[in-house]
Amino acid sequence: MPGKVYLVGAGPGDPELLTLKALRVLKAADVVLHDALIGAEILALVPHRAILENVGKRCGRKSALQQDINQSLINYARLDLQVVRLKGGDPLIFGRCGEEIEALRQGGIDFEIVPGITAALGAAASAHIPLTHRDIASSLLVLTGHHSKSGKTDPWPSPLPTNATLVIYMPGQDYEATAQKLVDNGLAIDTPCAIVSQATSPEQCVHVTTIERLAACPKLPTPNLLIVGAVAVLADHKSLPQDQDFFTQEYPYEGIEEQAKWQSK
Repeated sequence: MPGKVYLVGAGPGDPELLTLKALRVLKAADVVLHDALIGAEILALVPHRAILENVGKRCGRKSALQQDINQSLINYARLDLQVVRLKGGDPLIFGRCGEEIEALRQGGIDFEIVPGITAALGAAASAHIPLTHRDIASSLLVLTGHHSKSGKTDPWPSPLPTNATLVIYMPGQDYEATAQKLVDNGLAIDTPCAIVSQATSPEQCVHVTTIERLAACPKLPTPNLLIVGAVAVLADHKSLPQDQDFFTQEYPYEGIEEQAKWQSK
């Protein structure tokens, strides 16, 4: 078979959230270049005969350069190998998939994209947070707290919509700066938000708060993301009881209709 590259989403962490196609492609791989956050249970699905390389990027640690990853994909494919670039979540959402697509096209390499469950969907499902709700959140905005070194883009529009749910990937642990940026871009300080750490794993932890109190929140382990908007008050997770009690005392409501009234104040 001629060489081909598969850009595959591994989902948010739980191996049972892999798609059937992702599993099939993994089991047929000759080479797998994977992100650092891909769990051992998923990597165990790779054939023993396959070449397995960790090309993950971790903040503060020595990481593979993107141009080197691109070249490795091309080189392996030119050897007529079936190459899997395995990414956490979905490859098309903050996965630098665009850069790899450009490189593969320039190199004349055949490729296919296998989507995965992105972290926002996995985290929201595990924490029982509906990202949209007919009464209080009519749209969804996905942002990143991490900026490229080039500084070419600023992914935070201003003003931010107040009737939407915001999901911020890679928010970092400077919660005070994040809270200030949310306020500077038009959100009220009493807007609910939820930090979801290590989503879909047994170690998942959820902390519900408000923008005003975000700076005082515990620094939960990475990977994590921040869900901002009225729907955050609907969070329900085994790690949450103490935080949820605090939150519902501050924002008591009998149902979603009352929450919608509070959000529209």
